[in-house]
Amino acid sequence: MAVLFLGVDWGEAHHDLCLLDQDGSILAARRITDGLAGVGELHALVAAHTDEPAQVAVAIETDRGLLVGALLAAGYQVYAVNPQTVSRYRGRYGSSRAKSDRGDAKVLADLVRTDRHNHRQVAGDSPLAEAVKVLARAHQSLIWARQRHVNALRSALREFYPGAVAALGAQLAEPEALAVLKLAPTPEQGRRLTRSAVRRALVDAGRRRNLQARVVAVHDALAAPQLAAPELVWAAYREVVAALVATLCCLNEQVAALERQLAVRFAAHRDAAIIRSQPGLGVVLGARVLAEFGDDPHRYATAKGRKAFAGTAPVTRTSGLRRTVVARAACNQRLVDACYLWAFAALTASPGARRCYDGHRARGASHHQALRALGNRLVGILHGCLAHRVATRSRSPGRPLKRSPEQERGCRGVQPPGDTGHLDRPGTGGAAGAPMPRGQARWDDRARWLNGSGCRRRRHRTANEFGRMP
Repeated sequence: MAVLFLGVDWGEAHHDLCLLDQDGSILAARRITDGLAGVGELHALVAAHTDEPAQVAVAIETDRGLLVGALLAAGYQVYAVNPQTVSRYRGRYGSSRAKSDRGDAKVLADLVRTDRHNHRQVAGDSPLAEAVKVLARAHQSLIWARQRHVNALRSALREFYPGAVAALGAQLAEPEALAVLKLAPTPEQGRRLTRSAVRRALVDAGRRRNLQARVVAVHDALAAPQLAAPELVWAAYREVVAALVATLCCLNEQVAALERQLAVRFAAHRDAAIIRSQPGLGVVLGARVLAEFGDDPHRYATAKGRKAFAGTAPVTRTSGLRRTVVARAACNQRLVDACYLWAFAALTASPGARRCYDGHRARGASHHQALRALGNRLVGILHGCLAHRVATRSRSPGRPLKRSPEQERGCRGVQPPGDTGHLDRPGTGGAAGAPMPRGQARWDDRARWLNGSGCRRRRHRTANEFGRMP
């Protein structure tokens, strides 16, 4: 049966459709409204030419939303194309740089007709993964919004109340900083604040350690002489500080509430244990990684594809005798942020990760370059763990790793004290002579790299799948 090609130029209020046959002839073109009635018109348009939704390839410039969900539920082959890619394809049809919604629908239909082998279908992530994605992105967006309000608060305090910045530091979103600013939003109130009042505010905010020293530091900084703004000016700034403090208190509550819901959803996912076993990944960061990667097992054919999607793999540009390697810019910025924080947290969680970072720094890489390289390695390890359904689990520092004489003879270098680790082996039960799962030997090597006891002689993995050892 012949395949039909549908281009959908989506919008907020309406969508433009263009249906092509295999020869590129236009079978139908129509504008539909957004909503249930519009989706019904789309199905009727396609049904007039074919009875099999699976024989219709759809190109659209987004991979989420109710429209995309309806197309996937109906059984269409849906290809999400980056808008920048579509703008490059538009140049095929003329150099005038003319643009219209109807023309873009035609471009999308032609794109999926001729080049769909160069693009990837929308992944079929589970509803639970989609729920984790919604919560993780909302949680991260609230944190970013909170930081913007912290910057605004610090900027306002510097204009009329520098003693508060000196007393409370840069962490103005912390409960103890907000509690002090509620009591003393102006320099005059700060100078009249007693140590007992400061102590009560800090205790109510949850301060327990080094309490007396913190009370003295905050009180002395607020009571210190400082430049004063005119009365009308600091009175206006008082209202600004009060509004920002109230907003930050509300944001703290909502961030905590979303984090609790995110932890519940993430814990219920089948990949949570494997993701949490990776060094440097906790509940929030692990949920972000799961949300942005998705859980479709067929989405990434190789570790190379996952690294490219994560933005950790560099881009090589070669022209003539010139060859440059640069950081990848066109990528999911939320995932880039998560992988960067993941690599930074792994420096203290894994001795092998620390040595990888130190090796790149010794070869002249900057801090950010070394973290990107480490993140690239960690993404490859995660891909292998998910593909083989095994979890990396580090032992406590005080428990030595038992190693065979063959491993001792084959290992180059000295194992640092306390660097131990192993992988969980599903199905083996630890019994002697039990069959080893396929691919388990190479994951024993990978576990020793993470935990600082890597044997370099045994290399059963492939460079394309797992990356190269440093």
